[in-house]
Amino acid sequence: MKTSILLMTVLTLAATPLAGLAQTGHAGHHDGAAQLAQASAPLTDGEIRRVDKEAKKLTIKHGPIQNLDMPAMTMVFQVKDAAMLDQVKAGDKVRFRAEKDGGQYTVTKIEK
Repeated sequence: MKTSILLMTVLTLAATPLAGLAQTGHAGHHDGAAQLAQASAPLTDGEIRRVDKEAKKLTIKHGPIQNLDMPAMTMVFQVKDAAMLDQVKAGDKVRFRAEKDGGQYTVTKIEK
């Protein structure tokens, strides 16, 4: 009897880290799928209201952003690449893709 209890305890302890690894791998799979969906999201129409090169931000008046389930509004976005700030100026009509990255809304692609 003591041997069976000991065996069950050892097996339970041995299986615990494996369950954690399986859950971590599964969560990572969903993160990759979400990133792929974000990267292939349609572009949104917008108008540049302000370019803040110091803060690396764009203020954009935009239509609904489907992949973020966001209604039309004017808001400030981070930019994935600071070079994007040199491509636009206030008043430019643009099409852009935004994603939620680390809790911040970030423009990942922009075209005039």
